[in-house]
Amino acid sequence: MNTPTQHVVCVRNEGVAASLELRKIYDRVPDDDAERSGMLRVIDESGEDYLYPADWFVPIRLSSELESALRLAS
Repeated sequence: MNTPTQHVVCVRNEGVAASLELRKIYDRVPDDDAERSGMLRVIDESGEDYLYPADWFVPIRLSSELESALRLAS
């Protein structure tokens, strides 16, 4: 089964401004162990997935039109 991409918006980036841009939409990679520890795994500016504090992000739901546009742009 294909899991839909989940997105978050960055609202904090103390000490990692080169890795995370404020107000930018990031792909979230599901990681139950990380989430139990208060962390989120996101694909950051390096193009790799890393763990960051969950309270640095706000989850969002994208319209299908925006989801398609972002998929084409990447």
